[in-house]
Amino acid sequence: QAQLVESGGGLVQTGDSLRLSCAASGRTFSDYNKGWFRQAPGKEREFVSGITWNGGRTYYIDSVKGRFTISRDNAKDTVYLQMNDLKPEDTAVYYCAAGRPAGSVSYRNPSEYNYWGQGTQVSVSS
Repeated sequence: QAQLVESGGGLVQTGDSLRLSCAASGRTFSDYNKGWFRQAPGKEREFVSGITWNGGRTYYIDSVKGRFTISRDNAKDTVYLQMNDLKPEDTAVYYCAAGRPAGSVSYRNPSEYNYWGQGTQVSVSS
């Protein structure tokens, strides 16, 4: 069964760093565009960052620019989200997704993604 598996979440303090990983299982996703989304309690799922299949372009929401970095290693079929200077408002379940979005607006739309991971919890204490 094709799936994406996230890891790397945890409980940290304000200003700390975490690196999330999303590995492919059951099939290859190396030719898919990827995205990271997050969902906080009581809120809608929110786009965080996206990357084209070859890593040539990346996208971020304004609130994480300069703090988060998305990258991918297609040889390992894994996408990463390096999160620095974490803030309490970053607390959420983080999901990775694979699909065929095209253009910055499309990357922000969850319906453009066909495959989703189960999520990993990131909690940032003040």
